[in-house]
Amino acid sequence: MAKAKKPADIDGYISQFPNDVRAVLRDVRAAIRRAAPEAEETISYQMPAFRQHGILVYFAAWKKHIGLYPPISGDAAIEKAVARYAGPKGNLQFPLDEPMPLALIERIVKLRVKQDAAKAAARRKKKSQPSGKPGHRNEQRDR
Repeated sequence: MAKAKKPADIDGYISQFPNDVRAVLRDVRAAIRRAAPEAEETISYQMPAFRQHGILVYFAAWKKHIGLYPPISGDAAIEKAVARYAGPKGNLQFPLDEPMPLALIERIVKLRVKQDAAKAAARRKKKSQPSGKPGHRNEQRDR
């Protein structure tokens, strides 16, 4: 169902679909927004995405499902809850002919926000530490 036309924003992406799919996409977008109110909306790989320090999640409409990317890991309870929706590569596929599990999507996004913040903190910490490599400017000062 994903069309070839490159959308400029999430509204443009959603507008390409039939009304019934649009309603589902709007609900998914709202669930993500509730779970990540500080996240910025963007289009990446021609899919709607939400980013903070890095991409939190992508979502996309397909012929029979809504896809949510990337695969989820790091929380056993959520992994168990999403198991029935896991696609062949671990990405999630929520069937369009079933009620959309919006509360589960919110839990997933909250986990991704936590993971994204931890990853950003680790990058900042790593950047602020001297590398310890010979010839590094901090080591030269210590000589």
